[in-house]
Amino acid sequence: MEYWGKHLIANVKGCDIKKAKDPNYIREFTKELVKEIKMKAWGEPTIIHFGEGDLGGWTVTQLIETSNIMGHFIDHNGDLYLDVFSCKDFNEDVVVDMLKSWFNPEDINTVVLLRDARKA
Repeated sequence: MEYWGKHLIANVKGCDIKKAKDPNYIREFTKELVKEIKMKAWGEPTIIHFGEGDLGGWTVTQLIETSNIMGHFIDHNGDLYLDVFSCKDFNEDVVVDMLKSWFNPEDINTVVLLRDARKA
């Protein structure tokens, strides 16, 4: 790679709420995502529910050998905000396809940032 890392930001609208509120489902999705983008997990995913009202939901953090995956699942509407960052290249289309098949969202918008502090 000609850059330090790749950062995929996914704004995912209207996931299946039952799935987006199920910590076990989120855990399995995260583990499968790590495998599908050919990364190596560093420990188990951490999943915590916090926040109140429209801000409440599940947050998952998965450290990977080359950085991390973080997702925020919103209880009241099923929206999901997912970040995948790695200094090892990965196929962002695989991430999008998994989001579609696992969460059946209404819409997905993504941004890919190529990160390199030496080229600031």
